[in-house]
Amino acid sequence: MSGRQVPAQVGDLPPIGRPATSALRDAGITTLAQVATHRRDDLLALHGVGPKAIGILATALAEQGLAFAD
Repeated sequence: MSGRQVPAQVGDLPPIGRPATSALRDAGITTLAQVATHRRDDLLALHGVGPKAIGILATALAEQGLAFAD
């Protein structure tokens, strides 16, 4: 596996895959606290963020006592 296939860790975000990580980073979202200020549907609208990434983020948010802004 090349380094290009392994997404770099961004802030305290869990590993959600390179496309989703890049989409969040490009939107200026680098922490779970920032994720919690967005609606689930708005994040799903970002190119590269799919249902699997949203599920991983939801779990990570819940572990920190946070949730989407839905």
